[in-house]
Amino acid sequence: MQALRFKTQLLSFASATALAVAAVPAVAQDVEDDEVEEIVVTGIRSSIMSSVAKKRNNSSIVEAISAEDIGKLPDASIGESLARLPGLASQRFDGRANKISIRGLAHDFTITTMNGREMASSENNRSVEFDQFPSELVTGAMVYKTPDAALTSQAVGGTVDMQTIRPLSNDGRTIIMGLRGELGTGGGRNAGVSNKGYRGNIAYIDQNEDGTVGWALGYSRMVQPISEQQIHHWGYPEIGLQDSGLPYTDVNGSNVDPTTMITGGIKPFVKSNRLTRDGLLGVVEFKPSDKVHSRLDAFYSKFKDRQTLRGAEIPLLWSGAKPVSGSLTVEDGLAVSGDFTGVKPQLRNDFTDRDSETYALGWNTEYQATDNLVLTADLSYSKASREYSASETYLSNGRGQSGPSYDLGFSMEGSNGMLIDSNIDLSESGGWKLGDNLGWGGPLCDPDNGWQCASSDHYRNTESSSDDIAAIKLAAEQSFDGAITSVEYGLRYSERTKDHARKGYWGVVKAYSTSADSLQEIPAEYRVDDTSLDFFGLGGLISFDPRAIWDSGLYEDLRLDQFAVNTFATESWEVSEKVFNAYVKANFETDNVTGNIGLQAVNTNQLSSGAAVRAEGDPPILFTEPTQNGEKYWEFLPSLNMSFHIDDDNKIRIGAARIMARPNMQDMHASRQFNFDISKADQTDIDNSPWGGWGGNPTLRPWLSWQFDVAYETYFGDAGYFAVSGFYKKLDSWVYNENNVLDFSGFPYPTGVDFAGDPIPTPTFFEGKVWSPANGEGGKIYGVEFSTSIPFDEFSDSLEGFGFLGSASFTSSEVREKPEDEPFELPGLSKTVVNGTLYYEKGGFAIRGSVRHRSSYIAESFAISLTREFKHAAPETIFDAQISYDLDGMGVEGGTLYLQGSNLTN
Repeated sequence: MQALRFKTQLLSFASATALAVAAVPAVAQDVEDDEVEEIVVTGIRSSIMSSVAKKRNNSSIVEAISAEDIGKLPDASIGESLARLPGLASQRFDGRANKISIRGLAHDFTITTMNGREMASSENNRSVEFDQFPSELVTGAMVYKTPDAALTSQAVGGTVDMQTIRPLSNDGRTIIMGLRGELGTGGGRNAGVSNKGYRGNIAYIDQNEDGTVGWALGYSRMVQPISEQQIHHWGYPEIGLQDSGLPYTDVNGSNVDPTTMITGGIKPFVKSNRLTRDGLLGVVEFKPSDKVHSRLDAFYSKFKDRQTLRGAEIPLLWSGAKPVSGSLTVEDGLAVSGDFTGVKPQLRNDFTDRDSETYALGWNTEYQATDNLVLTADLSYSKASREYSASETYLSNGRGQSGPSYDLGFSMEGSNGMLIDSNIDLSESGGWKLGDNLGWGGPLCDPDNGWQCASSDHYRNTESSSDDIAAIKLAAEQSFDGAITSVEYGLRYSERTKDHARKGYWGVVKAYSTSADSLQEIPAEYRVDDTSLDFFGLGGLISFDPRAIWDSGLYEDLRLDQFAVNTFATESWEVSEKVFNAYVKANFETDNVTGNIGLQAVNTNQLSSGAAVRAEGDPPILFTEPTQNGEKYWEFLPSLNMSFHIDDDNKIRIGAARIMARPNMQDMHASRQFNFDISKADQTDIDNSPWGGWGGNPTLRPWLSWQFDVAYETYFGDAGYFAVSGFYKKLDSWVYNENNVLDFSGFPYPTGVDFAGDPIPTPTFFEGKVWSPANGEGGKIYGVEFSTSIPFDEFSDSLEGFGFLGSASFTSSEVREKPEDEPFELPGLSKTVVNGTLYYEKGGFAIRGSVRHRSSYIAESFAISLTREFKHAAPETIFDAQISYDLDGMGVEGGTLYLQGSNLTN
């Protein structure tokens, strides 16, 4: 009869503004028999010891995360855990660690595998969204900063390998259960959205009596609330843009320079997300003899994010609002306070839904053919799909700016960067109804409908993508006596297909069909409590359930105008890759030196299909034509890793490798659009040409880099170490966007009259620039990393249980689009990343505090119509803390009670 280990995580109550962090249980117990006392270390100290051992024993420069058991990693997702490692940083999306950067390179240059198999991505590119992976189903992760030839999934940044449970390595039957409650500070902020959530997990691990068959099954569910208050600025145009009323004067009566910048518009919003994530893991492991070892892994994650966004768009200088002369305060060329008159806001009740599913299936079999030869076969399949929709619903108190105007005073100060004082009434008493307030176009804004440009009552963008990877890998390892201990060689073949589509819809309230001035009353059954915009200086905002309104039948959905329809056609594309890897790697070991040397050859056959959009006829009609293109190439990637053992506790490591990272798949698409700007029809300057275009480049080659590493590591005790490492990446090839001149002779162009009825000039100039990705050459990324683990009992027995983990990374880059250009900042690169954790664990009680900081960087975000754009992300410092207590002494064997907090400083 096998012993039953029953472990519970009874309660975790988290006070958090973004994420509740569930930490590893802290248990330290003595196991005693008749002759020997054995100290069994569990909890966070056990995890640290395991991670340090993996780092110490690996031939490459790596970082490791280890859990004491399945379900015991300390965070809500594996992304949060990875963000604590030296040289790694996360980009937070809606408060969650969504994407990981390694050594200053953006997430696009990080390859993610599970149990050594490349994972498909629900993103438009190759980067994996780590918040989709429950930490409860992952037992650890290895981050390879330097590759070896056998690592067939590698990238310029690095490779993250997530690892799942091995049932035959587990000690008997184990049942693990956890339940955590979560409470977000700041309330739900948006009516109808709760600020309460929970996490629950259960796992069962067992094996037969002979230890030849093992199995594991795990399930995790998380419901998590996240809320934010945010202010968007529309940019800062020059005050001279508004000619009427010039010259403006400041509060001192002096004339304001027309080049003075002033806010063009502001958007205060309250955002609430509710994330629901279900994860399922199944493993069957089979080892009938010493010669055969087979394992089948299956992983599934279902991810639903429901976002409610309520606020106002307040056009200022970009619209008809005018600054008030004599009210302005100017500092360093910027108006930092003042008044506007003629302000006409548009209110919004929006929602965004994001649904993702990720599958991973793998079957690995090892066969010990002889005492010195091991054969391995690995089959894998991974699929990720995503449906994303963003819906905007507008409110009006007078269609097409026919409603009342307001006054607004602003001051660029306070914790949110701006405060206002205004007589704007955003509540029901302001007369707000469903409809378009500002007349920003719409589905009826064309000559056939009499230019009814106040018909944009709601707008929805949808995006879908699917990514499939199927692979087979055959490998062998031959062992030898002597300095060359073994030689590994293998083949891998994979096929990958990613498709993407984006669509957009405009809608008009049905009442509009009976009267061009009609607005739609908000039905009482859809109304909810007002949303407070007090943080911005405004009061309550009239609010309703936007999803219910969308489904109510009050709107008539109309397709976009023909131009926009075909614009979306360029966003429908497919990219496929067939990749063949062949590698050989020799492992060597002498008294003082260990390491490996090898070569990997990679053949890539890439192909993309899409649409080319062009104009024909008079009046112009836009057409789409299918287009297809691709590229084939070989790359050869040598690598060397060496560890010099000064003594048992001190090592010097060096690494050198040529590394490749395939280009973003959204850059590789074949779709292109060509356009003609009638407002520039009479221009003859290439920089002001009426002709232009943009699109992808299916012939892109990968990023290529020579990487050199050197590290010194010293180890002490069971869990202590200090390491310092430097790295240098010399970029031979990389990808950037550029304009290429194209001759548009023979392309159709519009004739007749423009929107105002004026004749369109006949063009005499037929050259224009087409914006698309291209391969660049030259650049470097370099940096230094420090990391340490210090158990304080190494210095004094009285400090037993205390310890510290810390790291600091400093990275710089110098990359130019062209040799004569100034260096530009690489996306995802934070020059400084610092992590630290101070902990105490003894006698069943544990407490820890953690901080992680990254300096400013360029982040990828969503722009209008779900397109991607890059924005500067401010520096951030995140504090987490937890207290836990082992309940064994209270009769609850295996139980642990937690109190945890995340992002404590908001």
